[in-house]
Amino acid sequence: MKTKDFKVKYEAWLSADIMHNNSRKWLSELKFAKDEELFFDDLVKSYTLQLIDSKHFTDSKKIIDKLNILQKETDTLIKTIKNHEKGLKVMVDGINELEKEDAYRDKHAKLIIVVSNFLEKYRTLKTELFSLIKGVIKEGKQKRLLQ
Repeated sequence: MKTKDFKVKYEAWLSADIMHNNSRKWLSELKFAKDEELFFDDLVKSYTLQLIDSKHFTDSKKIIDKLNILQKETDTLIKTIKNHEKGLKVMVDGINELEKEDAYRDKHAKLIIVVSNFLEKYRTLKTELFSLIKGVIKEGKQKRLLQ
């Protein structure tokens, strides 16, 4: 006797309100991340001499490259979510367009994953940058104490 393998896919029912609130929350988090990125740029500029020291150069170069990539991703995600938010009218226009509504829900589900992955990468980079700068500051203090 043959058995069939079923792929179970859990999909939560997302109302228009929930999707709107998700989009607003994502935009808020991404705009905050954008502001933080400006702070990170200033932080890197403030400690440039210490970061280009041979001891920290490779680590700092990797982190700064990641930061530049993440800044571009932030801009792209903000634009994507704004466009997604504009498409919400398909859900609330009162016309039953099941295919368009399903496509919108699928896109929203994919965005949930994309945004959460982005925020995870962002937090990781933030931690790496702060630990690098913390190490540079500690070394500077130790050098001043020894002089």
